[in-house]
Amino acid sequence: MRSFVSAPEVHVSALKNPAMIGGPFINYDAGKVPAIKRLIDETLTEQKLMLEFAEAIKALDQMLINDATGYSMATLYSKIPDLLKGYVELVYDLRDNPSIRFLEGLLYQSKFYNTGSQSMALSEINSDSRSFVFSTPRLESDQCLVLDLPFEREALDELFRMKTVPQPIEYIRDALGIDHADESLFNTFFTESEPDLPRDFDGEGVRIRYFGHACILIETREVNILVDPVISYKYKDEVERQTYADLPEKIDYVLITHTHQDHMMFETLLQLRHKIRNIIVPRSSGGDRVDPSARLILRAVGFNNVWELDELEQIEVPGGYIMGCPFLGEHGDLNVRTKLAYYVCLLGKKIFAVADSNNLESRLYHHLREIIGEIDLLFIGMECDGAPMSWLYGPLMTKPLIRKNDQSRRFNASTCENGMAIVDILNPKQVYIYAMGQEPWCSFLTSIRYTEASQPIIESNKFVAECLSRGLIAERLYGCKSIF
Repeated sequence: MRSFVSAPEVHVSALKNPAMIGGPFINYDAGKVPAIKRLIDETLTEQKLMLEFAEAIKALDQMLINDATGYSMATLYSKIPDLLKGYVELVYDLRDNPSIRFLEGLLYQSKFYNTGSQSMALSEINSDSRSFVFSTPRLESDQCLVLDLPFEREALDELFRMKTVPQPIEYIRDALGIDHADESLFNTFFTESEPDLPRDFDGEGVRIRYFGHACILIETREVNILVDPVISYKYKDEVERQTYADLPEKIDYVLITHTHQDHMMFETLLQLRHKIRNIIVPRSSGGDRVDPSARLILRAVGFNNVWELDELEQIEVPGGYIMGCPFLGEHGDLNVRTKLAYYVCLLGKKIFAVADSNNLESRLYHHLREIIGEIDLLFIGMECDGAPMSWLYGPLMTKPLIRKNDQSRRFNASTCENGMAIVDILNPKQVYIYAMGQEPWCSFLTSIRYTEASQPIIESNKFVAECLSRGLIAERLYGCKSIF
């Protein structure tokens, strides 16, 4: 924001290049400089405590670098910044490297967890075009209504339930506490036209529907399972898509593969909360700032039905089970445990969704083959030219990574060669490339704009061609698809 205020023309110029969309540039013109200045001042005032919290972490990290030399940590607790005392534990790993373990559950009950910082913006969708989520602040406008409500408020469930269950407009205005001055804009978001009601799958066997990016819905007559929900909105557009209206009335299980913004997305999850019976998340390492607990995060924002699954643990469901499987790579070589591939066995059909897994060691899949055998369907991500580690985790570091190291440690998924090694081992009958971030409604999360010369497109084309040459059903998914 300070860079934009100082030189807005640099930001405007940079974002004319599609390759710079995911960079640290604000997507407004120079006319928004006064508004951004106000936002800076508001942030410095309203987030004073959190800025002090961040500085305290930096100071504690530096103290450990200077003073934690392998001797007992007991004498160092008195040197912890006062703001953090009682909220952290000082630890070594087995190579005598010091680090901080945050007492996450306690922090959610402390002054540092401030629901007053949470808000939701309502606006009419008439385009997939949205500014990149990590760099452009969402400023208020005449077409956008900001609700200053904690995410946990049940009134939000009532709002989103009204997509299919009608209520008087006065009912939801009162529930959300809409000001009289905002009523006219608020009313424009509603209709008296009756929507198409959701219909549960009532066919034979298993149906899988692709909703874009890494989102698939696996259904039988008895159960449905939604993986990594990022759902498009409905409006007239040339890209065919499944939307919220295409989901069942209730969602039995939501599976989250990892906590990156394009896999665990609040915008979608909060709109589905009233539908979701259970959310399954990977177990975290606990207390590391690069690997926070997904269960604690979701429970803090109003999901009461969140369950952790560890590697090779199973959950029984009608007609089969769900198993969490190890998932290598795609996290810049950081010790992030909150990541799982999911093996779903339903009515004898074996479905394996490996998300953004980079097949760094094929022996992993040999070990899994001994447990699960051959599979029917493989869903694999091939975004093999990912961003450097600092793109996502840089703000959590107290010391910048050396550039050449940062460029080496990228969020890469599998290449054609790595993906074919999985195919060779698990011998699927159908293979689908997903999680490529290409759908236009995902670009504000991923900043991805591929061309035919992009490495992920080249590698995935090779992969599909190789699978087809072996007589397999294979496709790079885009938009939507139903698979029976």
